[in-house]
Amino acid sequence: MRNTLAIADKELRSYFASPIAYIIIGLFALLFGWFFFVYLSVFVQRSSQMMMGGGAPNINQDMIRGVFLNSAVIILFVMPMITMRTYSEEKRSGTIELLLTSPVTDFQIIMGKFLGALGLYASMLLVTMLYIAVLFMYGNPEWRPIATGYLGLLLMGGCFLSVGLFISSVTKNQIVAGFLTFAVFLMLWVINWMADQSGPIMGAVLKYLSITDHFDDFARGIVDTKHVIYYVTFITFGLFLTAKSVDMERWRG
Repeated sequence: MRNTLAIADKELRSYFASPIAYIIIGLFALLFGWFFFVYLSVFVQRSSQMMMGGGAPNINQDMIRGVFLNSAVIILFVMPMITMRTYSEEKRSGTIELLLTSPVTDFQIIMGKFLGALGLYASMLLVTMLYIAVLFMYGNPEWRPIATGYLGLLLMGGCFLSVGLFISSVTKNQIVAGFLTFAVFLMLWVINWMADQSGPIMGAVLKYLSITDHFDDFARGIVDTKHVIYYVTFITFGLFLTAKSVDMERWRG
């Protein structure tokens, strides 16, 4: 465990030692803030109309859910920037041989890099909580659906990271890794669009594989074990593929 945490700390420090971490966090915070402002403006306008009619708006369902769903779209574009350098940079600089011959296991290397990237992603989410804090200062939202939404974003991001690590481990070129990662992410994003044109069995399979369908309940404040199992299984499978790729690299070395 100590070796894993040491690698994770090294990875996290390497992100913040270059402008990449600040660019990614700043970009994510800016886009999150834009969606937050847009949905807040719409919510205030609708609230005024509903209160005049005697209705009671729900800030969690009418605003925060939309912000979370659009934040998931931002992740689709931001995640490749995090994962594209994890192994590709090691291969390009020649330090991958040093890493593979060091007294650490493949599992420790993979988990260390995964936790390092997850730490950067968690930092991105942490910054956005400043916007949510504004709602608690001037409103009275429920905190449980918000916590559930962030849990869903964290699990979805973990899936993207595991896939990105695998793709980065099979190429030396960061740009190629970034484009391939985005292409796979996009396929996982739109795979449910083909469900309507497929048969009942294939349609059900495609909908289950869709990474966005499993996030919708989290955005509504619902924690369903089948969605948690899906994300955990997805992350485990992505890390397993990465382990096989690293093992092949070790044998070639």
